[in-house]
Amino acid sequence: MISADFLNSPLPEPQELPGADLAGPGRFVNRELSWLGFNWRVLEEAENTRVPLLERLRFLSISATNLDEFYTVRVAGLRELKREGQTNPAADGLTPAEQLVLIDEDARNLMHRQQEILSNLTQEMREADIFVLTKDELTEADRQHLAEVFLYKVFPVLSPLAIDPAHPFPFIPNMGFSFALMLERRRDGRSLQALLPIPQQIDRFIPLPSTGDTRRFLPLEELLLLNIDQLFPGYRTIGSCTFRVLRDSDLEVEEEAEDLVREFETALKRRRRGEVVRMKISANSPDSLKKVIMRELHVSPEEVIEVDGLIGISDLSELVIDSRPDLLWPTFTPRVPERVQDHGGDMFDAIRQKDMLLHHPYETFNMVVRFLEQAAQDPDVVAIKQTLYRTSKNSPIVKALCDAAEDGKSVTALVELKARFDEAANIHQSRRLERSGAHVVYGFVDWKTHAKISTVVRREGDSLVTYTHYGTGNYHPITARIYTDLSFFTCDAKLGRDATKVFNYLSGYAQPESLENLKISPHRMKDFLLEQFEAEADHARAGRPAQIWAKMNSLIEPDVIDGLYRASQAGVKIDLVIRGICGIRPGVRGLSENIRVKSIVGRFLEHSRIVCFGNGQGLPSRGSRVFISSADWMGRNLNRRVETLVETTNPTVKDQIVRQIMAANLADQAQSWIMQPDGHFTRAELPEGAFAFNCHRFFMENPSLSGRGSAGAADVPVLTHEEE
Repeated sequence: MISADFLNSPLPEPQELPGADLAGPGRFVNRELSWLGFNWRVLEEAENTRVPLLERLRFLSISATNLDEFYTVRVAGLRELKREGQTNPAADGLTPAEQLVLIDEDARNLMHRQQEILSNLTQEMREADIFVLTKDELTEADRQHLAEVFLYKVFPVLSPLAIDPAHPFPFIPNMGFSFALMLERRRDGRSLQALLPIPQQIDRFIPLPSTGDTRRFLPLEELLLLNIDQLFPGYRTIGSCTFRVLRDSDLEVEEEAEDLVREFETALKRRRRGEVVRMKISANSPDSLKKVIMRELHVSPEEVIEVDGLIGISDLSELVIDSRPDLLWPTFTPRVPERVQDHGGDMFDAIRQKDMLLHHPYETFNMVVRFLEQAAQDPDVVAIKQTLYRTSKNSPIVKALCDAAEDGKSVTALVELKARFDEAANIHQSRRLERSGAHVVYGFVDWKTHAKISTVVRREGDSLVTYTHYGTGNYHPITARIYTDLSFFTCDAKLGRDATKVFNYLSGYAQPESLENLKISPHRMKDFLLEQFEAEADHARAGRPAQIWAKMNSLIEPDVIDGLYRASQAGVKIDLVIRGICGIRPGVRGLSENIRVKSIVGRFLEHSRIVCFGNGQGLPSRGSRVFISSADWMGRNLNRRVETLVETTNPTVKDQIVRQIMAANLADQAQSWIMQPDGHFTRAELPEGAFAFNCHRFFMENPSLSGRGSAGAADVPVLTHEEE
């Protein structure tokens, strides 16, 4: 059973925030600084000795990838606002210029810490027989092997370039990594500046022959230094540096674009050529080279970061090697729900028995794929409708939809072209679907469609039955291995009608007027949430139990935060699990005394969105109202995207969400960070010498309630509470 101790734990003593304007902008935490705080938590997992060594290296790489995206989108946007002279403050009162100053300071500290951690991890890796060498550490046998590697795998794709008036400075793409050189001709001492752009198709770390468990690698830049004579015959190197650029990667699309696909294809080319927003360059690089690079790339000094260490820390993911399982998380195989096995793998039979909620990655995402593959092959299925926000390159879901269309079924696919960094993949998928005969629509030009819905209409006897899938995450089989998400399957007629109305809205712009179990943004969801906050406040004022539990990735929408503050002040006990950005201030006297916030950062990426209301009976209780959603509580999700909020009424599904998923998240100690009133997070205090509950381990070891099947759910651990 899951301990109910967290339910009975007293709220921390509320704190004062001297000088903060809690009636004004001071009641909010800045979005960008909160995001940086999340990335600090990711980075600190790279120092967590309870995490296997190569997984710590992976966390370091992820922190760098996250920071790159933050710069190419968020920082790029703030720079543009500053350039245009915008001084309108964010909700927390900071102008774009003020935010950029604070971001720069915090991000530079974070990048410096990344290098320190890398140095420590490199030493630990050496102790574990994984070596990242320099050219000076190579043996003669290594050099002979690398000569072959360079000649056949590297040299053919390199384009060494002189930098002079006859050779214009080349375009360096976003995330482009380059080698710059100062050379001297041996026969007459004539100097030459040169550039060596490094194609992203070449591995950054070259494996060397190894024996046993030993693994050895050489960074690509070291290999290039070994072979300068072949790239620039007759020259000697007198100075060199490496540099990497990040460019503005946000997309702008003309609202009146006649052909949305063509407009996005053009916009993707513009992204590649966006302005440089950050350049990292080797510390102690030759001054003349640095000046040339900055001038040609139009980079100002404040956009330059000198790195005494490895440039491109995100590339360290190449060193997380499967051949050393002793340094990785123990292997985990997702479960097939027992109820699906009871029905011989037939998804429709399993769903028809009763509603089913799968918790990924603990239950395999293959069940979602099977649902659509079975629909494609079933002669009784007449129609399939599907939203696609992100999916894999060779998506089995897209293949199933194509197979269904080619078999003569009516297939409608809503493909969202505005899924950041997946636009090109989604264009490719939409072309593939169209060729198969599917009807492809793109939703709204000015709103993203972020809802995760799939419907299958099946002829059963004299009736048509709609089987519906609502998800909290994307239809992406690869990310579903590491993202925690929920898949809700039902053949409830009301939820089927609701889904059909949403699809009609997306394809025909006819706003649904009477949804039965569903709320959608941008039309009704935010108002409904605010009404539920107020309903809990009414219960508190009347002396009834009043509670809200919620879980999501981000919480920054000002109206929602103010609604939670009002509920807290009325006496509602509010527990929030917010993985990333959080703009609310918990535990502030007179403002949020009844609000607690935690963040979970661990083996899996918390991604599911859940909200539970005590409904006058407290939590957990059978009378509570329980919802899953595709939406975080952000302005973009609630005001500018099509999203879903689905109420679950099946008692077993509700118990699974409240007594298993939310209870385990709230009870977690091993991977939890607690938010302080000033916006910072501190690690949860672990019980000294005692077992620290880990929700990810709990879910890996225990089946979910609603997928339990004929074995029954009696032995499935859930939250116990004295009052139940």
